Amino acid sequence: MVSTISDIAKIAGVAKSTVSRYLNGGSVSEETKKKIQSAIEETDYSPNPFAQSLKAKKTNIIGTVVPRLDSYAASQTLIGIDEQLKKANFQMLISNTSQKIEREIESIYSFAKQKMAGIILLATEITDLHLQAFADVNVPVLLIGQEHKDLHSLIHDDYHAGYKIGEYILEKGHRKIAYLGVTEKDIAVGVKRKKGFQMALEGRKDCEVRYYETEFNIPSAQSAAYKIINEFKPTIVVCATDNIALGVHKVAYVMGLTIPKDLSVTGFGGYEVTEIIHPGLTTAKFFYKEAGKKAAENIIDLINEKQLDQLTISKFEIIERESVDNLLKGTL
Repeated sequence: MVSTISDIAKIAGVAKSTVSRYLNGGSVSEETKKKIQSAIEETDYSPNPFAQSLKAKKTNIIGTVVPRLDSYAASQTLIGIDEQLKKANFQMLISNTSQKIEREIESIYSFAKQKMAGIILLATEITDLHLQAFADVNVPVLLIGQEHKDLHSLIHDDYHAGYKIGEYILEKGHRKIAYLGVTEKDIAVGVKRKKGFQMALEGRKDCEVRYYETEFNIPSAQSAAYKIINEFKPTIVVCATDNIALGVHKVAYVMGLTIPKDLSVTGFGGYEVTEIIHPGLTTAKFFYKEAGKKAAENIIDLINEKQLDQLTISKFEIIERESVDNLLKGTL
């Protein structure tokens, strides 16, 4: 049976408040200390670190705000954060906001009231409300996934990943290209990936490129894919995320198209499922778990008031699989 402060107080013959004061380093007489310590040893009592932190002036808990939990990128990032925080004797408390900005703002204020040592926000968009909340709470804050000039941020190299994907498909001979992106409110995914891609294709008069927009989920991507394939008939669809690419992949199958012979597809992310599906998806792989670990290190440095670069950029790698046809084969 788990022992409590009440059990310790009863055995030691003191008030619960006295036990609580002792556990939190408050003033207690030497005689009382011995009684409490003896009771703790007798019951093998282990203090609740979360409860202790809430009573302390400075906690060891990092509040982490997540837009959605059913995301490979988010879950891998959280695993990395958690593993690294544990090594440094910190804990993580998660708030899932279901992609609602008002809940993100509420979580920031709530974490501050709970005396979080720092706040990590896996951001999709930074609004004036976010900036006001960060200013109000006066708690060290780190963004993951988005960059802001007034905040410490850790981002993936979306621009150069987009550029490399653009270079790659050109090298494979694709000239009739559809780019299926997301809202430009998301600067990282919606703007930077597309801009990098556009820069790789800049000045290519031999290319016909059309840009489309969808949501992050697979059903929305499927709806967009039907329209793109029927109206434009591209040789390749470059997708802003792996989930979007999976939606296109499914539509191609339903329409009787063979990947990559009839339609090539690429993504961004490097989700595990992209290796399992057939054919495997060519994608720009981001290292989410490693980014999470680095984010944990950065927030601890901010808490300890150590010097830290305003921006940290996580690496990427182009993973070449079977989903992109080489249209130049046999022409060299």
